[in-house]
Amino acid sequence: MRDIELLQKYVKQRMENDPAHDFAHIMRVFNNAKKLCKKEKANEKLVLSAALLHDIVSYPKSDKRSKLSSIKSAQEAQNILIKMNYAFDDVEIICDAIRDHSFSRGEIPKTLEGKILQDADRLDAIGAIGIARVFAVSGSEQRPFYNNDDPFCKHRMPDDKTWALDHFYQKLLKLESLMNTKSAKTEAKRRTRILKSFLSELKKEI
Repeated sequence: MRDIELLQKYVKQRMENDPAHDFAHIMRVFNNAKKLCKKEKANEKLVLSAALLHDIVSYPKSDKRSKLSSIKSAQEAQNILIKMNYAFDDVEIICDAIRDHSFSRGEIPKTLEGKILQDADRLDAIGAIGIARVFAVSGSEQRPFYNNDDPFCKHRMPDDKTWALDHFYQKLLKLESLMNTKSAKTEAKRRTRILKSFLSELKKEI
């Protein structure tokens, strides 16, 4: 797995200190993917390569190009992998997985490797780490924690570009039902309980 080690070093040098898409995020997705690979019997080299490169281009959420991040990452990953002499078929699988992993694209990846990458990335959006990431991003974007009149989106559509808490209702609470693999569904169920527990406690405090 020397290629994986070289990729990891390269990505670590390239990643910027984005609060939600930094190198720590990459490694959490990498570790999630590794666990899912073992349970789902997928090609580990392809999945881990995709995990390392899936956010190699990451525009801030407030940037108009944000929805293009996965497409640009796939293009950049192709250039990197070709230089590293990955086989053409492997490059195609890895880049397809990267392109389709994004929530905003609304795609279900075609390959098992792509499904695992998408699951591994989505798992990092929920649970305790997911809560931390929501407020890290919202702080960097200078968004208030919640809408004072309706914090929990009971009588309005969620707007996570305006309020941090809305992201739970616009995206995070939906992810459990969108997992592809059996092992990811199990872990997502556990992490979603953490989200719901947090929201329940927050309701008591505000």
